[in-house]
Amino acid sequence: MAALLLRRVGHHCLRAHLSPLLCIRKWSLPMVMSICHRGTGIALSAGVSLFGLSALLVPGSFESHLELVKSLCLGPALIHTAKFALVFPLTYHTWNGIRHLMWDLGKGLTISQLYQSGVIVLVLTVLSSVGLAAM
Repeated sequence: MAALLLRRVGHHCLRAHLSPLLCIRKWSLPMVMSICHRGTGIALSAGVSLFGLSALLVPGSFESHLELVKSLCLGPALIHTAKFALVFPLTYHTWNGIRHLMWDLGKGLTISQLYQSGVIVLVLTVLSSVGLAAM
């Protein structure tokens, strides 16, 4: 029933005279990367805020919590995956921020350059995230 309702709403959206931005059928790489840039910024801000609040509210010191994690004897694959998951938003937001700064200088604004720089940002993000997680 819910699927039929969603399909009907989708068809109405396509037939109505709405802004093209409200009924996008195919998402482009720059659009998805812009949304992800905002999302990683929110995630980084929330992570720093939660870490600060936990330092104030949770009893004990950082060293005692680190020892607790070490005592769990987690496997290296899980530890490296967790480190990658923590560092990926930081590296993506940093590389994409550099890309945005280049746009502010008026460079790389053609459609082909947008896609090329997007792929370069994704490759650099994965490589730097893997490198930082391996430390």
